[in-house]
Amino acid sequence: MPIRDPSTFEQEHGLSFNNKQLLKTAFVHSSYVNELGDSDQEDNERLEFLGDSILGFVVSEWLFCRYPNAREGELTSMRAALVRREALARFARRLNLGDYLFLGHGEEESGGRKRSATLCATFEAVVGAIYLDLGLEGVRGFLLPIVQADMDRESMAALHKDPKSRLQEWSQSSHGVLPRYRQVDHAGPDHAKVFMFQVSIHDRRWGVGEGASKQDASQAAAAMALHRLGLPAPEYLPNHGLEARFPLEPLE
Repeated sequence: MPIRDPSTFEQEHGLSFNNKQLLKTAFVHSSYVNELGDSDQEDNERLEFLGDSILGFVVSEWLFCRYPNAREGELTSMRAALVRREALARFARRLNLGDYLFLGHGEEESGGRKRSATLCATFEAVVGAIYLDLGLEGVRGFLLPIVQADMDRESMAALHKDPKSRLQEWSQSSHGVLPRYRQVDHAGPDHAKVFMFQVSIHDRRWGVGEGASKQDASQAAAAMALHRLGLPAPEYLPNHGLEARFPLEPLE
């Protein structure tokens, strides 16, 4: 397929590079350089290395300012969700970065333009190039609208799922494990019993909740965990008496 000119990318995203070659390099895959045999053409791996660090810093700064009451563990979890490979590849697809890639023939034939790892690396390289040419303000102007839109989109989608489903998705994505629910107490007569559940991840209690059924209680525990993570949890109702009886552990 024809490779789109990097200048089109500049125009579409309101960028104006002083060093046009720097932006082109961000789109040069190592397979292209290897086949080209041109020692003067650099691939994008060094820019990828730099962009990875710049991404982490800018996203951390944005989260720190947007969530002034969030604790370190909560901020770390949100940052991890925004800079993981799947998220960056998703950003790259929305920006059509694959259309600008310079790939070797073998990489092209094997579907490199659509490969998540390649797209993630390209997005990082583009951020690295923007930083070198346009500084941190240039990176913020390019990156933050993308991150903001993605977080808002994910938050709206999450509102249509129950707390346990949302927490399960987050736990699998961030920790590779499923949350575990356990009844910790109950109270009241049989006809009006109240159940108390806790939810744990890696054997650490992240939320507790109560309800008229075991399902309601476990959903309430999941909602508390989501709230502590700074994720959408409209069902969460603070219950400090319950929290005092079953102390929660730090999220770090």
